[in-house]
Amino acid sequence: MDLLSKLNSNSKTKSIKPREIFMTLPSKETGYGYPRDVQSEVWRKWFDIRDKKNIILKMGTGSGKTVVGLIMLQSCLNEGKGPATYVVPDKYLVKQVIDEAGKLGISATDDKDDYSYSNSKAILVAPIHTIVNGHSCFGMREYGNYPIGSIIIDDVHTCMDKIIKQFMIRIDAETDAYRELISLFSSSLKDYNSNRYIDVVENRDCHKNMLVPYWEWQRKQDDIYKILTKYNNDDNKSIYFGLPLIDRCLETCDCIISSSSIEISPKGVDLDKISSLEEASRRIYMSATLADDSVFVSALGLDTEDMKNIIAPENVNDVGDRLIIFPKYINNDISEFEIKEKVDEIAKKYNVVILVPSFSRAKFWDEQGDLTASKDNIEIMVKRLKSGKHVGKTIFVNRYDGIDLPSEACSMLVIDGLPPLNSIKDKYIQSTVSNSTILLREQVQRIEQGMGRGVRSNDDECCVVLMGDDLSDVLTRNKGIDYFSVATRCQYDLSKQLWDLLVEEKDSKPTIDQIFELANYSLEKNPEWITKCKESLATVKYSTEAKIDEKVVAQRKAFKKAINGQWHDAADIIKTVKDKENDESTKGYLCQIQAEYTNKIDPACSQEILKAGKNLNESILLPLEGIQYQRKTNTIPQAQAIIKNITSKKIIGNELIIYVDRVLSNLSIGSEYEKFEKALDEVGTLLGFVCSRPDKETGRGPDNLWVIDSDKYLVIECKTEATTETIKKDYCNQLSGSVNWFKDKYVCPNECIPIMIHPSKYVDEVASPGENMRVMTEMELEHFRKNIRAFYKYLCNYGGINDISEINKSLRECNLRKDDIVNTYTVKVERCK
Repeated sequence: MDLLSKLNSNSKTKSIKPREIFMTLPSKETGYGYPRDVQSEVWRKWFDIRDKKNIILKMGTGSGKTVVGLIMLQSCLNEGKGPATYVVPDKYLVKQVIDEAGKLGISATDDKDDYSYSNSKAILVAPIHTIVNGHSCFGMREYGNYPIGSIIIDDVHTCMDKIIKQFMIRIDAETDAYRELISLFSSSLKDYNSNRYIDVVENRDCHKNMLVPYWEWQRKQDDIYKILTKYNNDDNKSIYFGLPLIDRCLETCDCIISSSSIEISPKGVDLDKISSLEEASRRIYMSATLADDSVFVSALGLDTEDMKNIIAPENVNDVGDRLIIFPKYINNDISEFEIKEKVDEIAKKYNVVILVPSFSRAKFWDEQGDLTASKDNIEIMVKRLKSGKHVGKTIFVNRYDGIDLPSEACSMLVIDGLPPLNSIKDKYIQSTVSNSTILLREQVQRIEQGMGRGVRSNDDECCVVLMGDDLSDVLTRNKGIDYFSVATRCQYDLSKQLWDLLVEEKDSKPTIDQIFELANYSLEKNPEWITKCKESLATVKYSTEAKIDEKVVAQRKAFKKAINGQWHDAADIIKTVKDKENDESTKGYLCQIQAEYTNKIDPACSQEILKAGKNLNESILLPLEGIQYQRKTNTIPQAQAIIKNITSKKIIGNELIIYVDRVLSNLSIGSEYEKFEKALDEVGTLLGFVCSRPDKETGRGPDNLWVIDSDKYLVIECKTEATTETIKKDYCNQLSGSVNWFKDKYVCPNECIPIMIHPSKYVDEVASPGENMRVMTEMELEHFRKNIRAFYKYLCNYGGINDISEINKSLRECNLRKDDIVNTYTVKVERCK
């Protein structure tokens, strides 16, 4: 081997300017001759501030971020700032990045022990969980950690979701660790809320969960830690990988018990634990141009100075053309089955991709499952779509990021429904603060990420179809479109102009065929439509000013204070942001967080804060002394109350119908109990009654209580998730207990009618139903939903929303007057034969 002759004692200095590096790469494939203008622009901006430790790079979906990132890391290597690591959300994307590096002629590897990587001659491409886990070789070892000089975290919002999951322990119900933790808390939980404990732990109701009160969690820290360390081994992987990350902040954790697992999660991410990541001299976070930057604070812990280091292209000319259609918003009479028929028709000619939140929803589009991608065949499905051949319809489950489907691979993209929440804790927060702006932003961002799957360059086109009652309600009534990035909002507004023109031209509600005719502008690549898109985007500019929710910043600061033992400061930080909050439910939830920190220094004061919060938000924890139940009364005539309630919501016309549809979509047998009970409460209010949820408010009483007259009440127990063919004895006893609760709280002449909502009207042989017990099955519920929708549709379409006489007339015709509720929509219980 003649190696000595190859030594060069005077090595030529390597270029460190990104564009120069790109232009001088010797083995680029065809198609990589020149960088895009937008790539050159962001390279120049980054190069000027490259020595800042934390830099956020925002580029539109499909603008060539991967190439930009690889060249930046090559620049870092050339400047001696290695080793260099390129981080992606999952293993599937590792291959994509390595393939891209190969096309550029840049050396990249997925092996952390590769000689070229450790000697800063190649870029390591790794999934985020390789870098961040409780036994990470990039910072969790006592010695011998792999160093990081420069790091890029791509698809940062998705990576943060993965990081948050790593900083969490989920203990399966079939394990000894689960049983020991239940035993530790059982007596205190029974005393605190016996009904919920029985439902979750003893009856193993898979649809309910229970938050361990923070005072119990704090009091039993030593015992909790002993149990977790006892099972901290490879047989309990969640504890094994999670405990080392959260041991320092264990006292700040929320512990939620369900019948299937126990989830332990802190109020923040202590990312300093990953020492190599913390010590990296250059950290670049690559993100799509989304409208909210709170994740950089909440999950990454960046401070306000870091948030000044945002770079983005000047103009929004790096985004492909998207025509968005929203059939239900344009015509609220259109059903999801009509949309499906049109999509299936289009799929006969074009490739159509459908994003759904769950495999159960995938069956709506693909009953046999042949067209639905799974973890085993996703690469094959994507390859087929990219082959240039006509595939037709393909369904992806919960894949709102990481899949690139350019050009004809995806001519139409359907976003069906809201992306799912990531954890039991997220579901708890949603049930506690249903209008949480934090969760709303996260879901809208995932919707937008999904919308980007079909446009991968600025010369790409895709038609995006939005559908689903929950999604419609989030984007319209909750103003979720305000959280779209400037580019997506621009395309949404341009598309909406088309909808408006269509409605004006037809002078009535457009049909499903007429609405989908709009899709042809995109599907057939209409030159005039493409020109309009380009012209519209040309006037829009990206912002490099960070947009952060003040509540997120406060919670992050408080968390950092708490893990350092500064409990008083943590409570004060939350109090300050809470006092500024106008939304009562959010304010109440912030009271709970403030109370939790306060409990470490003043338990009595903590309970007073929690009590004040409970009066603002019925869904937060019950104080130790409970809440005094406030009797409900109804003195306003039904039609007048309907006007008052609608006016308070500040929504009219189509948006009101969309809201009603969203509520009614959860009012069916089989719906999750929390969503159903909330929907039933909202429906009662929509009908002009005074409604409450005593069990949620005080831990006692029925699921729902409707006051339909000055002295007449409906006591309702919801068993919509029951799977038995008869009503069980326990259910009958529970309803009888709620009647006794009513008699204790409300004196004569007030009367109540006990109602069970259940799939069956028949009771068990051993059950003892109350004398006046009524049942509402799916048959009655369907009739009820149909008439409620007809009622609101009539009022919206014929302008009777503020007309008392019209409301009374429609209530009568739709059988929705106070006496109709029991007579029309419930039946007498029958004994099982």
